[in-house]
Amino acid sequence: MNRPRVAPDAALLRAAGATVAVLGFPWDGTCISRPGTQLGPRGLREASEQFLSYNANSGVDLNTAFNIVDCGDVAVVPGNPARTQDRAEAATAEILAADAIPVVLGGEHSITIGPSRAFAKKYARCGMIHFDTHFDTAEEIGGEPLSHCCPVARAVDAGFNPRKIVTIGPSGWLNPPSELEYVKKAGITLFTLDDVCALGPQAIVEGTREVMTDLDAIYLTVDIDVLDAAYAPGTGVPTPSGMTSREILTIISGFRRLPIRAVDVAEVSPPWDPSGITSRLGVRILLEALSAIALGRR
Repeated sequence: MNRPRVAPDAALLRAAGATVAVLGFPWDGTCISRPGTQLGPRGLREASEQFLSYNANSGVDLNTAFNIVDCGDVAVVPGNPARTQDRAEAATAEILAADAIPVVLGGEHSITIGPSRAFAKKYARCGMIHFDTHFDTAEEIGGEPLSHCCPVARAVDAGFNPRKIVTIGPSGWLNPPSELEYVKKAGITLFTLDDVCALGPQAIVEGTREVMTDLDAIYLTVDIDVLDAAYAPGTGVPTPSGMTSREILTIISGFRRLPIRAVDVAEVSPPWDPSGITSRLGVRILLEALSAIALGRR
């Protein structure tokens, strides 16, 4: 949205008065499906230029509610997930040290790993709301524990209480039994795609609120592949008959009373969507999340 550029440095962010800091994470180094998510941050930034900061329906103006800056991209190290995640963690830690809300643009879903480490160090009592067609609780993939199949498991390792994690939208045909077993043993709250369809968005909101109590902060992470491929074809694993865009936007808008202090959107892959509708929807999700935070503060 053409916001000012400020380096991810706590002193500089404080001097700029930043309250929301966008951080691109152009990474697909552990992708086991269709590559291309390294171009996600660029696609999301380009799509954001088509939106206003003002929502005529709700009356929210994000430029009034926040001072949004763009911190550029994580300096990824090709072929080295460990060093790349360390750099992402450090950049996010600087944003959090400035008391700004990090908004991370992905990138495959391992982009949550480094930022969630920084988040757990900042907030002792932290929770996570996770939209995804997958459980993302793999311990490792081919010996790599920093895979895009592992962000929820790594968040637990970082200090997130698994009983304060809610996963919304997994499809039954796209997950192995080992990852479901992890969800059950850890006590993660699960609302499957079938639950969303049967119960409706408002019931999912209420169920999530019941879990997200007694917390200092919540990390909201959205894998764009949770959505039906008709709405989000530009991703590594398009989901046949996934969530509708209206369902996810309704659910996120219902989180306005929750202490969301970080947001990311992962797995946007522009090369697989020449029309750009996936990037536009990713931006809309981010705007709705920030709007929910702004309305909650009112």
